[in-house]
Amino acid sequence: MEYVIALDVSMGKSYKVIYQGEICLAEGELRHTQTGFNTLLEEIRNLPGDPVLVFESTGIYSKPVETFCQKNQLRYCLLNPLAAKKQLEMATLRSWKTDKNDAHKLAQAHHLHSREEKVQQPDLYHRLRDFARFYQEIEGEIKRMRMYLHHALQLSFPELEQFFSSRITPYALTLISLFPHPVLVLKSSQTKIKNLLIRSTTKKISENRAKQKAVQIIDYAKESYPAVSPDSIQTQKVQYYALQLLQLLEEKEKISNQMIDGSKKLPEFELLTSLPGIGEISAALFIGEFGDLSRFPDHKKVNAFVGIDIRRYQSGKYHGQDHINKRGNPKGRKILYFIVRNMIRQQKAAPNHIVDYYYKLKKQPVPKKDKVATVACMNKLLKCIYSMIKNNTLYDYSYTVSMDH
Repeated sequence: MEYVIALDVSMGKSYKVIYQGEICLAEGELRHTQTGFNTLLEEIRNLPGDPVLVFESTGIYSKPVETFCQKNQLRYCLLNPLAAKKQLEMATLRSWKTDKNDAHKLAQAHHLHSREEKVQQPDLYHRLRDFARFYQEIEGEIKRMRMYLHHALQLSFPELEQFFSSRITPYALTLISLFPHPVLVLKSSQTKIKNLLIRSTTKKISENRAKQKAVQIIDYAKESYPAVSPDSIQTQKVQYYALQLLQLLEEKEKISNQMIDGSKKLPEFELLTSLPGIGEISAALFIGEFGDLSRFPDHKKVNAFVGIDIRRYQSGKYHGQDHINKRGNPKGRKILYFIVRNMIRQQKAAPNHIVDYYYKLKKQPVPKKDKVATVACMNKLLKCIYSMIKNNTLYDYSYTVSMDH
């Protein structure tokens, strides 16, 4: 009979039960400390069989347990919380919920379900995932900080937003931090502004470019009608948010370079960047979130992992509308969506069968809505990437088009 160690994970500790078949051999609290994990490892080594550990994915709280399993090459099943909840409900009719009860039920229900064991990936994939997550967090912070800067600028010096109408640049943010109010600009001269910008910007800027920016900000200052004074808190906020954004942009560039350098060590990086519309940063983010695709037995499992497999409901004569499951990795879905949209935007650069498929769906007798067509393209793209990685082949438009037909 297989040995099962089930853990009900919480912050800094877990409730642990050890089962052989339907017999509970031991139970107790496991602290997420060196002592706690060493004790558990000793218990595992003393078992006559090779046990499997079972626990729910609870984000940061289950990570130490997963790291323990990976470092010691232990078999483990990491359960989706929704799937685990369903399994627990099926295992008992009682509504009691305790750490002890859940751990016992996870162990008792193990032989009733075909739980997939987590395939361990090389450390590089784990590092890239951390980079990808941090990169996305920084992007979120940039969006939030830009919104705050927008609100403050509307009161102190709204014309400055014209400096980054298309994208935020270090030059623009440096100018905004130095001159957050038109009065401060008009107190200075064109030469002083130019020299200050050259000295202060983190990126190299030519004297000509600096002079051009100085002329621009003076023109804006002459026409501006601020709603607050130069020493107001709103003006201070403009300066603060501009400096925060500068720091975030520097960190984003640093993380993206580290993530790309790490991704280049993997063979799938070259394969991914051979697809039109996938640049270095998109390829690195994809690898970071999806990991080693070869660990999946087929592309349908990858779809389920990311949550774009179809959820279908049918009862008697009623057929509900199909929807994607959305139970997988939301960050992976976001990256995949961004890649497809990027392919559509850059369609003139090179032929791409994903873009062809998008327009085919949009021109059918019953045209698909934009979002529906995009999700269908995400599905097709994932299938294509999976095939490329499994067979170690670069993208070939003529081959994919012939396969579609």
